[in-house]
Amino acid sequence: MSSNIVFLMYHELEQPGRALCHSEPGYVRYVVRTSDFESQMRRLSSDGWRAVNVTNALSFPTERSVALTFDDGSETDLSVAAPILRELGFGATFFITTGFLNSRGFLSASQLRDLSQAGFEIGSHSISHPYLADLDDVALERELLESKIRLEDILGVPVVHFSCPGGRYDHRVKSLARRLGYRTVSTSRSHANSRSTDYYELGRAVIMRDTNLHSFEKICANKGLWRLRGAEIARSLAKRVMGNSSYDKLRAAVLGPPPSSK
Repeated sequence: MSSNIVFLMYHELEQPGRALCHSEPGYVRYVVRTSDFESQMRRLSSDGWRAVNVTNALSFPTERSVALTFDDGSETDLSVAAPILRELGFGATFFITTGFLNSRGFLSASQLRDLSQAGFEIGSHSISHPYLADLDDVALERELLESKIRLEDILGVPVVHFSCPGGRYDHRVKSLARRLGYRTVSTSRSHANSRSTDYYELGRAVIMRDTNLHSFEKICANKGLWRLRGAEIARSLAKRVMGNSSYDKLRAAVLGPPPSSK
């Protein structure tokens, strides 16, 4: 039986002729082109891999598998990702920011139901996408609890998985998620998950706009994730020293202005 499994993290997918939800460089660098996403999924399939949702991943299937997760709730979850995944027989978990529902570029409540009814797992990604570690206890509980209630009201099924916006979390998030009935919390830490992993601190490897196919294959095979983890540790230290707001301003200045065209 497999001893570990890599969780992949996606965000919005780019379609030619369709405006992205946001144009800031810090956002665009996480947007994968549809052609690249399809190439990645087809490579998994041709190489004999399965892609599964979070629940099935934690059964640690004997076949070579990765878990697919998507954050935020872009409408491309339904219009782009879902058809490709269904064709290949792949599963995925889509983490939804409920405050983004019915906004430009994001899923509507009706589209979210369609995604769920197509057989895909839905999790919470908070109400307003804040840095959870910056919130007081009252605001933190609202983000985890009310997003869960909203999704369950829309879908009519339990929502038991949560992912942390911006990868920011602390011990309060873990204990609160457990108390509110979540079974897992997914982070942005680049490590594979095993039966010994804390399910309220699951690792995920982000797939970015510049992730080429060779790098993608290495990530899925759990090769070289320690290098990504090293960069994350350096960024985490900078965030602790500077604070989230100052760090984000510095990153925006380094990345430069939004591109004039896509």
